[in-house]
Amino acid sequence: MLRPATSDDLPFVYESLCDLEETTLPYPAFERIYHANLSNSAVRYVLAEADNVPVGFASCHVQLLLHHAGPVAEIQELYVRPDYRSQGVGQQLIEWFMDEARQAGWVHLEVTSNRKRQRTHAFYERLGLVWTSHKFVWKPDSHFDEMGSTP
Repeated sequence: MLRPATSDDLPFVYESLCDLEETTLPYPAFERIYHANLSNSAVRYVLAEADNVPVGFASCHVQLLLHHAGPVAEIQELYVRPDYRSQGVGQQLIEWFMDEARQAGWVHLEVTSNRKRQRTHAFYERLGLVWTSHKFVWKPDSHFDEMGSTP
């Protein structure tokens, strides 16, 4: 079952994204951003459940982009618990956003994936997504300070 994420889902989402990023994210900043995004109409958070237990999460951010002359949505995070992978949970999460794209008139639905995640790339291609560009990233040396706040 899929449903919009709520404030109560914060612990699962936090653990999921720490696992996805293979790090411990600063909780105070994460919590602040999570709650702010729940009330942001340009951000969609979706949770997958099995027997009322969270097993997957995805987020999507919508922007009005000049170079597409319309709304473009990007799936920012997609996580499925390891014991639920290859069971269709990730596909359901992607299809949730594909359906929303059709209904809302988004001109593109994009996803970015770390280049080391080859199996994930194949998954996206099986769902009909096409590799069209590269993403380049620059990180300042001090992304997070000691208190866990963003600059």
